[in-house]
Amino acid sequence: MSLLSLREVRGGYGAITVLHGLSIEVNEGEVAVVLGANGAGKTTTLRAICGMLGRVGGEIFFDDHEITKSSTQAIARAGIAHVPQGRGTFTDLTVAENLRLGAINRKDGGVAADLDQWYSLFPRLAERRDQLAGSMSGGEQQMLAIARALMSRPRLLLLDEPSLGLAPLITKEVFDHLRQINEESGLAMLVVEQNATLALDIAHRGYVLETGSIVASGAAETLVADEGVRKAYLGF
Repeated sequence: MSLLSLREVRGGYGAITVLHGLSIEVNEGEVAVVLGANGAGKTTTLRAICGMLGRVGGEIFFDDHEITKSSTQAIARAGIAHVPQGRGTFTDLTVAENLRLGAINRKDGGVAADLDQWYSLFPRLAERRDQLAGSMSGGEQQMLAIARALMSRPRLLLLDEPSLGLAPLITKEVFDHLRQINEESGLAMLVVEQNATLALDIAHRGYVLETGSIVASGAAETLVADEGVRKAYLGF
Protein backbone atom coordinates (compact mmCIF):
# COMPACT_ATOMS: atom_id res chain seq x y z
CA MET A 1 0.00 0.00 0.00
CA SER A 2 1.35 3.41 -0.95
CA LEU A 3 2.22 5.62 2.02
CA LEU A 4 3.84 8.53 0.14
CA SER A 5 3.08 9.45 -3.45
CA LEU A 6 4.62 12.25 -5.50
CA ARG A 7 2.75 12.83 -8.76
CA GLU A 8 4.41 14.96 -11.41
CA VAL A 9 5.93 17.22 -8.76
CA ARG A 10 7.63 20.40 -9.92
CA GLY A 11 9.32 23.00 -7.78
CA GLY A 12 12.30 25.17 -7.13
CA TYR A 13 13.56 28.42 -5.73
CA GLY A 14 12.31 31.75 -7.02
CA ALA A 15 12.33 31.70 -10.80
CA ILE A 16 14.57 28.62 -10.93
CA THR A 17 12.81 25.28 -11.45
CA VAL A 18 14.76 22.36 -9.98
CA LEU A 19 12.26 19.50 -10.08
CA HIS A 20 10.70 18.60 -13.42
CA GLY A 21 7.71 16.34 -12.91
CA LEU A 22 8.86 13.77 -10.33
CA SER A 23 6.67 10.74 -9.63
CA ILE A 24 7.86 8.73 -6.62
CA GLU A 25 6.15 6.10 -4.46
CA VAL A 26 7.08 4.84 -1.01
CA ASN A 27 5.03 1.92 0.27
CA GLU A 28 4.27 1.01 3.87
CA GLY A 29 7.30 -0.69 5.40
CA GLU A 30 9.52 0.09 2.42
CA VAL A 31 12.93 1.72 2.12
CA ALA A 32 13.13 3.80 -1.07
CA VAL A 33 16.24 5.67 -2.14
CA VAL A 34 16.76 8.62 -4.44
CA LEU A 35 20.24 8.62 -5.95
CA GLY A 36 22.08 11.26 -7.90
CA ALA A 37 25.05 13.60 -8.02
CA ASN A 38 25.26 16.99 -6.31
CA GLY A 39 22.77 19.36 -7.90
CA ALA A 40 20.47 16.59 -9.12
CA GLY A 41 17.60 17.84 -6.96
CA LYS A 42 17.69 15.27 -4.14
CA THR A 43 17.53 17.73 -1.24
CA THR A 44 14.91 19.80 -3.06
CA THR A 45 12.77 16.67 -3.35
CA LEU A 46 12.73 16.22 0.42
CA ARG A 47 12.06 19.91 0.95
CA ALA A 48 9.07 19.69 -1.37
CA ILE A 49 7.68 16.79 0.64
CA CYS A 50 8.20 18.67 3.92
CA GLY A 51 6.50 21.87 2.76
CA MET A 52 9.75 23.83 2.72
CA LEU A 53 9.52 25.08 -0.87
CA GLY A 54 7.57 28.20 -1.68
CA ARG A 55 6.62 26.96 -5.12
CA VAL A 56 5.44 23.39 -5.71
CA GLY A 57 3.34 22.01 -8.56
CA GLY A 58 1.88 18.58 -9.03
CA GLU A 59 0.50 16.57 -6.13
CA ILE A 60 1.97 15.03 -2.97
CA PHE A 61 -0.09 12.53 -0.98
CA PHE A 62 0.70 11.03 2.41
CA ASP A 63 -1.53 8.26 3.73
CA ASP A 64 -4.12 9.14 1.05
CA HIS A 65 -4.30 12.79 2.16
CA GLU A 66 -2.95 15.54 -0.06
CA ILE A 67 -0.18 17.53 1.65
CA THR A 68 1.06 19.54 -1.35
CA LYS A 69 0.16 22.88 0.22
CA SER A 70 0.36 21.86 3.88
CA SER A 71 2.67 23.63 6.33
CA THR A 72 5.88 22.02 7.54
CA GLN A 73 4.40 21.77 11.02
CA ALA A 74 1.25 20.02 9.78
CA ILE A 75 3.32 17.57 7.74
CA ALA A 76 5.44 16.73 10.78
CA ARG A 77 2.33 16.22 12.90
CA ALA A 78 0.93 13.91 10.20
CA GLY A 79 3.86 11.54 10.77
CA ILE A 80 6.77 12.57 8.53
CA ALA A 81 10.13 13.14 10.23
CA HIS A 82 13.04 14.75 8.41
CA VAL A 83 16.75 14.21 9.15
CA PRO A 84 18.32 17.12 7.24
CA GLN A 85 21.65 17.24 5.49
CA GLY A 86 24.27 18.34 8.01
CA ARG A 87 22.34 16.67 10.88
CA GLY A 88 20.74 19.82 12.35
CA THR A 89 21.40 18.87 15.95
CA PHE A 90 21.16 21.54 18.64
CA THR A 91 24.84 21.78 19.45
CA ASP A 92 24.41 23.72 22.71
CA LEU A 93 22.04 21.11 24.14
CA THR A 94 22.89 17.70 25.53
CA VAL A 95 22.14 14.43 23.81
CA ALA A 96 19.22 13.80 26.17
CA GLU A 97 17.81 17.29 25.59
CA ASN A 98 18.02 16.86 21.81
CA LEU A 99 16.16 13.56 22.03
CA ARG A 100 13.41 14.97 24.23
CA LEU A 101 12.91 17.81 21.75
CA GLY A 102 12.16 15.15 19.15
CA ALA A 103 9.15 14.15 21.25
CA ILE A 104 7.97 17.68 21.98
CA ASN A 105 4.61 17.26 20.20
CA ARG A 106 3.78 13.88 21.72
CA LYS A 107 1.00 13.54 24.26
CA ASP A 108 1.47 9.87 25.17
CA GLY A 109 3.35 8.41 28.09
CA GLY A 110 5.88 6.40 26.13
CA VAL A 111 8.72 8.92 25.85
CA ALA A 112 10.89 7.33 28.54
CA ALA A 113 10.49 3.88 26.97
CA ASP A 114 11.43 5.25 23.56
CA LEU A 115 14.52 6.92 25.03
CA ASP A 116 15.59 3.55 26.40
CA GLN A 117 14.93 1.91 23.03
CA TRP A 118 17.09 4.33 21.05
CA TYR A 119 19.80 4.40 23.70
CA SER A 120 19.90 0.61 23.31
CA LEU A 121 20.19 0.83 19.53
CA PHE A 122 22.73 3.67 19.67
CA PRO A 123 24.88 2.88 22.75
CA ARG A 124 27.22 5.79 22.03
CA LEU A 125 24.31 8.14 22.68
CA ALA A 126 23.61 6.41 25.98
CA GLU A 127 27.24 6.87 27.01
CA ARG A 128 27.10 10.57 26.06
CA ARG A 129 23.56 11.44 27.14
CA ASP A 130 24.77 14.35 29.30
CA GLN A 131 27.33 15.56 26.74
CA LEU A 132 26.74 18.60 24.53
CA ALA A 133 25.86 17.52 20.99
CA GLY A 134 28.35 19.98 19.49
CA SER A 135 31.24 18.21 21.20
CA MET A 136 30.53 14.87 19.51
CA SER A 137 31.95 13.45 16.30
CA GLY A 138 30.10 13.74 13.00
CA GLY A 139 29.04 10.10 13.13
CA GLU A 140 27.69 10.45 16.66
CA GLN A 141 25.77 13.58 15.66
CA GLN A 142 24.28 11.71 12.69
CA MET A 143 23.09 8.96 15.01
CA LEU A 144 21.65 11.60 17.34
CA ALA A 145 19.81 13.28 14.47
CA ILE A 146 18.26 9.94 13.45
CA ALA A 147 17.31 9.04 17.02
CA ARG A 148 15.82 12.50 17.59
CA ALA A 149 13.62 12.08 14.49
CA LEU A 150 12.55 8.63 15.69
CA MET A 151 11.44 10.11 19.02
CA SER A 152 8.46 11.64 17.23
CA ARG A 153 7.26 8.11 16.34
CA PRO A 154 6.98 8.90 12.63
CA ARG A 155 5.35 6.74 10.00
CA LEU A 156 7.87 7.91 7.38
CA LEU A 157 11.50 8.90 7.93
CA LEU A 158 13.19 11.17 5.38
CA LEU A 159 17.00 11.17 5.41
CA ASP A 160 19.11 13.64 3.47
CA GLU A 161 22.62 12.34 2.67
CA PRO A 162 23.16 10.38 5.92
CA SER A 163 26.69 9.43 4.78
CA LEU A 164 27.83 13.03 4.20
CA GLY A 165 31.19 13.74 5.82
CA LEU A 166 31.44 10.38 7.58
CA ALA A 167 34.27 7.86 7.49
CA PRO A 168 33.47 4.62 5.62
CA LEU A 169 33.21 2.46 8.76
CA ILE A 170 30.88 4.95 10.46
CA THR A 171 28.81 5.25 7.29
CA LYS A 172 28.35 1.47 7.21
CA GLU A 173 27.35 1.50 10.88
CA VAL A 174 24.72 4.19 10.23
CA PHE A 175 23.24 2.25 7.30
CA ASP A 176 23.25 -0.97 9.32
CA HIS A 177 21.19 0.85 11.96
CA LEU A 178 18.74 2.06 9.31
CA ARG A 179 18.33 -1.48 7.98
CA GLN A 180 17.74 -2.80 11.51
CA ILE A 181 15.13 -0.13 12.27
CA ASN A 182 13.25 -0.91 9.07
CA GLU A 183 13.39 -4.67 9.53
CA GLU A 184 12.37 -4.62 13.19
CA SER A 185 9.73 -1.88 13.15
CA GLY A 186 8.59 -1.73 9.52
CA LEU A 187 9.21 2.03 9.48
CA ALA A 188 9.08 3.38 5.92
CA MET A 189 12.04 5.47 4.80
CA LEU A 190 12.95 7.70 1.89
CA VAL A 191 16.72 8.18 1.71
CA VAL A 192 18.50 10.56 -0.65
CA GLU A 193 22.12 9.62 -1.04
CA GLN A 194 25.21 9.78 -3.28
CA ASN A 195 26.63 6.48 -2.04
CA ALA A 196 24.61 4.26 -4.36
CA THR A 197 26.18 0.98 -3.22
CA LEU A 198 25.25 1.37 0.45
CA ALA A 199 21.89 2.94 -0.23
CA LEU A 200 20.72 0.23 -2.65
CA ASP A 201 21.95 -2.44 -0.25
CA ILE A 202 19.27 -1.48 2.30
CA ALA A 203 16.60 -0.41 -0.22
CA HIS A 204 13.57 -2.11 -1.70
CA ARG A 205 13.11 0.48 -4.44
CA GLY A 206 15.33 3.10 -6.08
CA TYR A 207 15.07 6.22 -8.19
CA VAL A 208 17.95 7.85 -10.06
CA LEU A 209 17.69 11.62 -10.39
CA GLU A 210 19.54 13.77 -12.91
CA THR A 211 18.99 17.54 -13.20
CA GLY A 212 15.60 17.29 -11.54
CA SER A 213 14.21 14.41 -13.60
CA ILE A 214 14.01 10.67 -12.92
CA VAL A 215 16.17 8.84 -15.45
CA ALA A 216 15.90 5.33 -13.99
CA SER A 217 13.75 3.59 -11.39
CA GLY A 218 12.82 0.14 -10.23
CA ALA A 219 13.42 -2.51 -7.61
CA ALA A 220 16.81 -2.06 -5.94
CA GLU A 221 18.13 -5.40 -7.20
CA THR A 222 17.02 -4.51 -10.74
CA LEU A 223 18.98 -1.26 -10.71
CA VAL A 224 22.06 -3.01 -9.33
CA ALA A 225 21.83 -5.68 -12.05
CA ASP A 226 21.45 -3.17 -14.90
CA GLU A 227 24.99 -2.60 -16.20
CA GLY A 228 23.95 0.44 -18.22
CA VAL A 229 22.37 2.14 -15.20
CA ARG A 230 25.34 1.23 -13.00
CA LYS A 231 27.92 2.67 -15.38
CA ALA A 232 25.95 5.76 -16.40
CA TYR A 233 24.50 6.84 -13.07
CA LEU A 234 25.62 4.77 -10.11
CA GLY A 235 29.38 4.82 -10.45
CA PHE A 236 30.08 1.13 -9.91
